[in-house]
Amino acid sequence: MSGFSPIALFVYNRPEHTRRTLKFLQKNLLADESRLYIFSDAAKTPSQQNAVNQVRQLIKHTTGFKNIHITEQKTNLGLANSIITGVTQLVNIYGKVIVFEDDLLSSKYTLTYFNEALNRYQNQEKLMHISAYMYPLAGADTLPQTFVYRAAHSWGWATWQRAWVNFNPDINHLIAQFDTQKINDFAIDGTMNFWKQMQEFKKGKNNSWAIRWYASIFLKGGLTLNPSKSLVHNIGHDGTGIHSNIEKTYSVTIHQKQIEYFPTLIHENKQAYALIKTFLSKRKGNMIKRVLRFLKNKMG
Repeated sequence: MSGFSPIALFVYNRPEHTRRTLKFLQKNLLADESRLYIFSDAAKTPSQQNAVNQVRQLIKHTTGFKNIHITEQKTNLGLANSIITGVTQLVNIYGKVIVFEDDLLSSKYTLTYFNEALNRYQNQEKLMHISAYMYPLAGADTLPQTFVYRAAHSWGWATWQRAWVNFNPDINHLIAQFDTQKINDFAIDGTMNFWKQMQEFKKGKNNSWAIRWYASIFLKGGLTLNPSKSLVHNIGHDGTGIHSNIEKTYSVTIHQKQIEYFPTLIHENKQAYALIKTFLSKRKGNMIKRVLRFLKNKMG
């Protein structure tokens, strides 16, 4: 394997999450051969300044990588603009990038998986995104180690410059290209709120780069590579994140085996799609469980 991809790590105001994310990244087998680019966003309000300072002090003492480059923003960009800017910068230099946020714990094989996939599918135009996260699927043992699927998960991912050039940040232009059938397909037969996220972005209720990236891939006819068992775990669903509530639905046990199987044909795995659709349709439980979860989040 040659030409290891740079890693982009986006951090803000959660020093403990950042510390744990870096600790797990440092344990990856390819960490000492990888370039790490850390993008530190500036405080949005004075009350956040101390936490931002703590994060910046922490990242200045980071070791364990081939090179470490730190960008400290002078004004607050927000997560979406931070990621769009940082990813664009790195793919324009290296042609590819691995992306982490400050709340992702990884397997020691996660970087190996990303680099193998980035090299293997470099010229496969239809494959546009590599995910490291996968839902806790019932029946995951019946799937191959990796499979192709339509949606793009944003909890640990990678892409190429040839794919990222298709990213369209214009929500109006994206929405205009959807019809009823595409909306249903985009939302995994209506089991996931992807279309709602698009509408809420248009209304200014979220600032998601990820939903626009998935829409860009979907409208281009692109697909994504995914592990059947997750290689990352998101620790940000503890109420500390800017865009997250307390949530255990998507908790996983990190897969600790090296990925050895990669599909040869780039088409959606129907069995994986069915298992994901089942998980999404059942993930919130019955109405009683939904009400209890809502009240818990409100009171918490």
